[in-house]
Amino acid sequence: MRLVIKHDGASIDGAPRLARAAGTVAAAARARRPASRGTVAVCSAIGGTTDSLVDVARRAARRDTEGTRSAVTAIAEAHRAMARRVLSEEAARARLLSELDSEAGELAALADGLARIGEVTRRSADHILSFGERLAIRVFAHALAAEGAPAVALTGGEAGILTDSDFGEARPLMDTTRHRVARALGPHLESGTVPVIGGFAGADQHGRTTTMGRGGSDYTATLIAACVGADEVWMVGESGGLSSADPRIVREAAPVASVSYVEAMEMSTFGARQMHPKTFEPLLGTRIRMTMARPAADPAPRAPAARRLDMESATRVGPTSPRTIKCASTLRHNALIDVRGGTMVGEPGTAAGIFGALAREGINIMMISQNPSESSITMVVRRDALDRAVHTLELDHLGGTIKGIDVVPSVAIVALIGSGMRGTVGVAARALGAVSQRRVNILMITQGSSELNLAFAVKESDSAAAVRALHSEFSLGQGGRRR
Repeated sequence: MRLVIKHDGASIDGAPRLARAAGTVAAAARARRPASRGTVAVCSAIGGTTDSLVDVARRAARRDTEGTRSAVTAIAEAHRAMARRVLSEEAARARLLSELDSEAGELAALADGLARIGEVTRRSADHILSFGERLAIRVFAHALAAEGAPAVALTGGEAGILTDSDFGEARPLMDTTRHRVARALGPHLESGTVPVIGGFAGADQHGRTTTMGRGGSDYTATLIAACVGADEVWMVGESGGLSSADPRIVREAAPVASVSYVEAMEMSTFGARQMHPKTFEPLLGTRIRMTMARPAADPAPRAPAARRLDMESATRVGPTSPRTIKCASTLRHNALIDVRGGTMVGEPGTAAGIFGALAREGINIMMISQNPSESSITMVVRRDALDRAVHTLELDHLGGTIKGIDVVPSVAIVALIGSGMRGTVGVAARALGAVSQRRVNILMITQGSSELNLAFAVKESDSAAAVRALHSEFSLGQGGRRR
């Protein structure tokens, strides 16, 4: 079996956690070596490093040369300190410290140059942010070697991930990436060496570093899994698997044992776990299975890899899952815009004009509804895009097809997610009835023909009550059975 194991930043934050993570990967590699199928490790930046690098970029943009240097020094020293704690063998420690010094030197030179001119572009910001993973893979690869598992550290670009040049939100070019990753990793896997790949980043066709957005390390793991023909992906993180609701909202929230790829896509979009929105795309149409789990608290020193995961809180993700309702969730910090006008009725292209104007300004529409009379269109956007959206609509359409614009500035989207709604009569009635009993007013409602997601907009102050109502009505912490 070929396995990809991805650790998030929190699960390798600190020498004990990083050593524990390396032990899990090494145990998996030992179990798979005779079969010549291989194990791949994907690493996020060590906890807090990406935020520190964002601070480096901000200081550089302000021409804060001393502050920039101080921030870079702190990042480098944190990794050096971890290297000293993780490795006890003097020669190995010296090699790792030399590699870290080389990476830190490149980061310092780049940041210093940007601070001198006071300009940080999206391209240079990507290069700065990639150093979190570049430093982490150096430490992790050496920790694996100390566990007896030969390893090689590779950036996403070195591993073969080719993207477009949309810096900050780069998209992998899958056909070429598939060929390049197989060519780059194949020899390592066949020889029993563990490739340790930095998540989050790749390279464009000119060799320039690109990043795929926050949560991009999850996306890297599934991309690699699809490219090397993995049988399974483990997503190991302190947050564990997916939950029936946010436990900060619903005390009775419980782990969801099994979901399908498409259900997982919906759940991660609605915050059941912070993941890149495209994480599950490479798995669609494959038989690759995923396990999302937190590390076991105190595994035995020679325990098999699977016993190093806390399976009680785990979620298994695959092509199919039991047909149940899986979770109630919410997305906050949104705004609702309602545009109306009598001339919109029967006028082809009205919706296209409205959505096109917003798209040209880079404004994403999260939810859309239009009444059958065609006299109004209601949409939900992120709150921080509200002013730009309204300004764009006023400039382009107000006084023409649009006669009025109404806004609700503080809105949450509440969603009920799961294949158990498909073809089941009365789910929407139960959901809306449960919410109304909590005296929550629904501003807007949508459900696609797939029936995987019933979503509605409410005032943000009502969102927690709505989620609790749905969780209770559908007994989600008890497997979704009505009791």
